[in-house]
Amino acid sequence: MTPPRHRVLVVGGGNAGISLAAKLLRGGCPDVALVEPSPTHHYQPLLSYVAGGAATIDDLTRAQADVVPAGVRWYQDSVTAVDPDASVVHLAGGGELAYGDLVLCPGSQVDWDAVPGLREACATLHASTSYLPEHAPEAWDMLSTLTSGRAVFVVSDRHVPCSPVGLKPLFLAADHWRSTGVLGDVAIDLVVEGSRLAGTARADQELRAAADDYGVRLRTGTVVERVDPAARTLQLRSADGTATLRYGALFVAPPHRAPGWVAASGLDAEGTDGFVDVDPLTLQHRTHPRVWALGDVATVDTSPSGGALRKQVPVVAHNIPAHLVGAPLRHYDGYTVAPVTTSRHQLLLAEHDREGHAEPTIPFPDLVRPRRSLYLFDRYVEPQVYWHRLLRGKVS
Repeated sequence: MTPPRHRVLVVGGGNAGISLAAKLLRGGCPDVALVEPSPTHHYQPLLSYVAGGAATIDDLTRAQADVVPAGVRWYQDSVTAVDPDASVVHLAGGGELAYGDLVLCPGSQVDWDAVPGLREACATLHASTSYLPEHAPEAWDMLSTLTSGRAVFVVSDRHVPCSPVGLKPLFLAADHWRSTGVLGDVAIDLVVEGSRLAGTARADQELRAAADDYGVRLRTGTVVERVDPAARTLQLRSADGTATLRYGALFVAPPHRAPGWVAASGLDAEGTDGFVDVDPLTLQHRTHPRVWALGDVATVDTSPSGGALRKQVPVVAHNIPAHLVGAPLRHYDGYTVAPVTTSRHQLLLAEHDREGHAEPTIPFPDLVRPRRSLYLFDRYVEPQVYWHRLLRGKVS
């Protein structure tokens, strides 16, 4: 039986997949299909606000059927394998789909196995994360009820989507503890696997200053090797050796990995934990030119973020038809952005290219300096832009 065939098949119904599908339709593509198993769509950036008590799950949740663009065929199923030589995708439900061009944007997944004991710890009342919708409300319950003891915040450097945003719950919680008069009774440790808190030196300096103002003990270049949920301890490793750190509350921005079927289908880049091997400029697969990828699953040599997608979506939407007729392909310059709160009313933007050079959207005012206006925009205006413009393909 011949499988259904679509001109463009998009895998993943998050920000990347929906925005691209809508953009392709607006550009005149007559046949776009989407594979996404979840009946629910989440605006992921608000999860860090949920974990910091500044938003609710209802603020970021919509029915998937309400955001899939009219005219896009939605297959509510999961991908199990891709055969790029036959241009066929295999589905968990047993079906197959054929394609002209395939765009992979299924996102990444929490890699629980990367840190022994982490999954078990997050099943307790004393550890949580904002990187899964089911855990984000628990994170705020944990942080807001802590009035003394040690709170440890961990930010991994292993494929974490927009990893500096993992600092938002720290600063939101620290400001809460200050306003309720218990900050002096809470010892705060920040364990960061990388050398910086954000992608630019200026943003790193601002965030370090904010952390110091709250009395945060900062450990950079430090890896969490394992968690003991019964003893509530972390085993740490750094250039100085190993150490054990006890916690009363543990928040983690955990390591991520690509969906297993990417590597099983031979579409991954060597040494990347299974992420799709694309040209970072054109977002075209290096071996299979009718396969494309963007978002968290793509190897684009820069930190993944929603702001990065705003640059990537137009590139892929242009390059798919351009490649068919031999026209020049557009390039993605590696722009990315991390909006990070420094309190419950201020936020800064760390904008940079893939080389780490600052790439501000506007030259004035200085958006690296924490501002209340930026906080209000990120928390209240940006979600409306997302629902009403980005997911409708209105991005250039």
